[in-house]
Amino acid sequence: MSGRELDAAGIREPGLRAAYEACRRLNAAHGRTYYLATLLLPPAKRPYVHALYGFARQADEYVDSARPDPARLVAWGEQFLRDLDATPVEEVADPVSRAAVHTARTWDVPRGTFDAFLTSMRMDITVTGYQTYADLEHYMHGSAAVIGLQMVPILEPVDDRAAGHARTLGEAFQLSNFVRDVAEDLRRGRVYLPQEDLDRFGVTRADLAPGLTPPHVRELLAFEIARTRALYAEAEPGIAMLHPTSRDCIRTAFLLYGGILDAVERADYQVLDRRVAVPLPRRLAVALPALVRARRARAAPTRPTR
Repeated sequence: MSGRELDAAGIREPGLRAAYEACRRLNAAHGRTYYLATLLLPPAKRPYVHALYGFARQADEYVDSARPDPARLVAWGEQFLRDLDATPVEEVADPVSRAAVHTARTWDVPRGTFDAFLTSMRMDITVTGYQTYADLEHYMHGSAAVIGLQMVPILEPVDDRAAGHARTLGEAFQLSNFVRDVAEDLRRGRVYLPQEDLDRFGVTRADLAPGLTPPHVRELLAFEIARTRALYAEAEPGIAMLHPTSRDCIRTAFLLYGGILDAVERADYQVLDRRVAVPLPRRLAVALPALVRARRARAAPTRPTR
């Protein structure tokens, strides 16, 4: 499958093909929902989305893996920006960086989106909490909103307003993860729910430790879910502003990431002692009809001409 996608995208050089394949494997291994949605895009676009995922995942590994290496994150990020600015693609040493640089140049992805993302990743080295929602939004601009903006050129919007909706949808995706992963994030020493919200419901960090979710924490999570659903509602009109061959991909991601919130509610907010997930039957019920629609939308795969 990946070879066909690379052929469709016109990616011929063996080293570059290997770099894109490395990103595809990262996506398949670590981003099941994201990967499933990507399969609804025309084959010629999929490698570029894998490259953007691979870039984000590589950075995340340096701060959130079993053996975090913050110094390596900083060095890798600085080298990536230097490569993006001036290095010929074939001379970029890191495979993930090579695919991401090629993607950025092929689709004119703004350099500032990569810089902002790396800035937020560096925040994870030292920042362990956010006092206000505005503070958290500042972090999410780099860690989530700009990922939506990176995707927009590949999704080929038919309306300039799509970028603003993509930014909002990126934040909704990340807030969904923050609600689901609150205990996992705490084990890493971080809380991504605003302190002002914890204070509002009388929740301390100790209350977020593994175990049964007490009532006041459930109230906090319900509040965060309502906020996140408002973001999904704000972002949804942007789906129709994308090229028809891109809409089913984003609609599927919209439904499945939003389904995380439903899963938390079905579990009665018990997220401190387990990791809830959207059930496989639900993922298939969303993805399979979308796959049929996506195939119908493809008169021909869209690929860059430059």
